[in-house]
Amino acid sequence: MRSGRARLAIDYGSADTTAVLAWPDGTWTPLFFDGEPALPSAVLLSEDGTTVTGHHAWRAAPVTPHRFIPHPRQPSEQRLTVADTDVDPLDLVAATLRRVAEQAHQVAGPGIDDVRLVVPAGWGPRRRTWMRHAAHRVGLPPPQVIDAPIAVAGHLLATGLQLPVGAYIAVCDVGATAEVSVLRRGPAGFEVLATLADPTAGGTAIDDALITTLTTSPPGTGGQRWAVAASLRAGKHALTDHPAVTVPLPDGPAVVLHTGLLDQAAQPVLHRIAHLTTEAITAAELTPRDLTGVYCVGGTARLPLLAQTLTDAGITPTLVDQPTLAAARGAADAGATNTTTDPTTPEEPVPPVRRAAAIALPGFASLALISQFLLTPQWRGSLMYREAVLNWGELTMVAVFAVIACLSAGTVLASTIANRTTTPTSPGIHTGTGILAAASLGVAVSGMYAVVGSLYVGYPVNGFLRWTLLPITPTITAAAVMALIAARQWRTPAAGWSKLLAFPTGSVLTAAAGMLLIQYSLTADRWPHLILWIDLAGRIGGLLLGIGTVMAVVSQPILRLILSAPLAVITAALVSWPASGILGAIYAIAVTTWWLRQMWTHLLRPHRPPQ
Repeated sequence: MRSGRARLAIDYGSADTTAVLAWPDGTWTPLFFDGEPALPSAVLLSEDGTTVTGHHAWRAAPVTPHRFIPHPRQPSEQRLTVADTDVDPLDLVAATLRRVAEQAHQVAGPGIDDVRLVVPAGWGPRRRTWMRHAAHRVGLPPPQVIDAPIAVAGHLLATGLQLPVGAYIAVCDVGATAEVSVLRRGPAGFEVLATLADPTAGGTAIDDALITTLTTSPPGTGGQRWAVAASLRAGKHALTDHPAVTVPLPDGPAVVLHTGLLDQAAQPVLHRIAHLTTEAITAAELTPRDLTGVYCVGGTARLPLLAQTLTDAGITPTLVDQPTLAAARGAADAGATNTTTDPTTPEEPVPPVRRAAAIALPGFASLALISQFLLTPQWRGSLMYREAVLNWGELTMVAVFAVIACLSAGTVLASTIANRTTTPTSPGIHTGTGILAAASLGVAVSGMYAVVGSLYVGYPVNGFLRWTLLPITPTITAAAVMALIAARQWRTPAAGWSKLLAFPTGSVLTAAAGMLLIQYSLTADRWPHLILWIDLAGRIGGLLLGIGTVMAVVSQPILRLILSAPLAVITAALVSWPASGILGAIYAIAVTTWWLRQMWTHLLRPHRPPQ
């Protein structure tokens, strides 16, 4: 007799439902329905109002085809009409879950208080709540809803796969439909980076193609069609153990189904699955080389041609052991001795030296520029009335670098705190809070620079605030949006927030050196024999500022080389007192553009939504 209460995990699929019972000691057993571990999700409504499920529904379908529903898992808001009667799809799903619950109670007794439901990763809150209602309707306790790819990843860990923190995998779930998800293992578990689904790329589409290939005339939509579909369904499964099988047809001679015919029917569907996998990896901002592995589950994943098709597309797949039960086993923690993260394997998406440089360099650049700005004003006029000529562009860059330093520091610290927490919902909240706090600190530091400059020079603070706060406003706005995205966890960057918001240090160094040289050329004493060298220093500073601007906007080396030349020439030609503010504004615009590009390419760029 097993000790402890059993956990029940149910993977309710579009075509088949599987379920697993697991115990605290790691032992587990699949539930069998009519001698098979997969219960067809199909339901048939009899004339007396009762429901027939599973294999019994398929056997009764040819007799009463108008009462047969092969795929009850419909959108939550959709209504079905069966035999001129409106039917709530929730009742159909509940019928299958009731069959699972009855079988589970026969095996484990009535003491099941931990139920877990596996759902597609692309489902939203409404459909997840809908499944919870179905479980409640059959008397199951409130279930924990688990994304299918996360459940499969848990199964992989439970069966001994070594996945370090920060590793990326793809799960190709091919049953009656297809769903491909890309996951990243974080310190608190797995997170789904991208999910794409296609209801037309799976076993149902292959069955339809086989029916078209093997029948001389279309069987229509009545009882004949379901009889043919049931025969071909059984024959397709038998091909896993035999090279060829005889498939009886209801109104005609039997046909021979062999692997060649199956591959011919499946090839277009499998090509679509390979394309879907490539699209999902691209949507996660990754390449196949970035993945630790691509793991295939589901009944259709057993087809040998699927592995060959994915390999031809540049993807190396691995068929998971017991592919139809993998999600249910993972959801139930079946056979798992320790699926938690190894505390000795910390997450380091960016090397510590680079993290420190991303924080320190813009901070020191800001201090260097503000020191030069305060010590080198040009005074004009008499002793009674003197006017200071200031490099407002340098003050703008002082504020911009301060904001960059604060955001880099705040994001790294927030990510570190989030990585140490064990609360499932806290990482995004920590990161969003850190970004907002860092942005607020950047505004405060910029305002402090303006006040100090006003007091030191003896001018009203209005002008100083205008050249510090206004240029950083777009960047602060983008940071606020980033914080909202992180807190709501709409989409998490593939490499983590700290790397996403690490502003290019090369741009900071180049632009800061350029502005230092520009200010030196504008304020140095004009000795006759040094005029040429002072002017040359200013032009070199303008060139460096233009190059630093391009480095902030463009990441590809070849584009940087192409765009740097014309912009550097323009900024070098602009070096003068009247244009100093323009030079600082140009760099502030470049920084804002970098933030908007990061937000678009990594977080907001539209991709194909899951079906």
